[in-house]
Amino acid sequence: MAEEAPPIRFGILGCAEIARKVSRAIILSPNATLHAVGSRSLDKATKFAASNGFPTHTKVYGSYEGVLEDPEVDAVYVPLPTSLHVQWAVLAAQKKKHLLLEKPVALNVDDLHKILEACQSNGLQYMDATMWVHHPRTTQMFQFLSDPQQFGRLQSVHATFSYGVSPYFLENDIRVKPDLDALGALGDTGWYCVRAILWASNYELPKTARALHKPTYNNSGVILACGASLSWEDDKVATFYCSFLTDMAMDIIAMGTKGSLRVHDYVIPNQEKEAKFSTSSNSDWVELSLGWAPNPSEHVIYNDLPQEALMVKEFASLVGAIKYNHSKPEDKWAIISRKTQLVIDAVKASIDNGLEPVEIKA
Repeated sequence: MAEEAPPIRFGILGCAEIARKVSRAIILSPNATLHAVGSRSLDKATKFAASNGFPTHTKVYGSYEGVLEDPEVDAVYVPLPTSLHVQWAVLAAQKKKHLLLEKPVALNVDDLHKILEACQSNGLQYMDATMWVHHPRTTQMFQFLSDPQQFGRLQSVHATFSYGVSPYFLENDIRVKPDLDALGALGDTGWYCVRAILWASNYELPKTARALHKPTYNNSGVILACGASLSWEDDKVATFYCSFLTDMAMDIIAMGTKGSLRVHDYVIPNQEKEAKFSTSSNSDWVELSLGWAPNPSEHVIYNDLPQEALMVKEFASLVGAIKYNHSKPEDKWAIISRKTQLVIDAVKASIDNGLEPVEIKA
């Protein structure tokens, strides 16, 4: 029996709230270990490690550089504000650290190109931290969308992601600060909506994007809520709505010529180890239009590991293949990130240009 490869050693740059979730995922992943965490102060990093139950072997650094200079760190997770991504992601790549990058990955596609080029030129694996695409439910949903008899040809997609926030959030969170995360809700919740639409269309880029209405801004000009429509040359259409000001919603509705798919918690399942979605195929009215025939089907998928741990597991597997088997980095994750950013950029351009349609160029 072949000897099992050692776990991939992760470092974390920063003590963001989302890093609590991903650090737990690293601990849960069978092929990863939490090797180091760094913050701008040693005291903050030490308290963060203690309060989140980090393993005793985890090294604690009072700087991000300390993590990047550690020769035993294989990969880094970067949950820093988006405005800092280019600086620290590029430096991480220069230090030969594989990169798991929190979304939104960049403020624009030009910045993302700098990050991807640094990873590519150093032979490193890149992945963005969009967790839901790694859930086994996502695979099963896409199998339905790919079935020509049950779903047919995709016609339209609508995606939402919104959550109501506190007054404190609206005043203090980095996602409403123009110098930290200038894209606001479009970059945060909108990223998930755009990814969902691209996923449903098998990552075929739309031809145009158009903001549906004037966004809601805060006093600093950061987007708190917005919506947009996307269209393809073959007449597929999609819409999305993202917001910090609306009650919790995480929906995908995908309509095909023969069927439809609905999921109401695609970003974060209502339960960690159980996820549902519904489908309908070739439906018609019953007598007197009193119901459907056949009725929609509900599907339940069970998983042992939460989706964020499955993300870490997949990323660590790719890193391990490079480290131990001399494999090449898997480039599909960079391609998907770039397409998502291109659509985000086009929606932002439409907003800035008076809601005019903007062509999306690959």
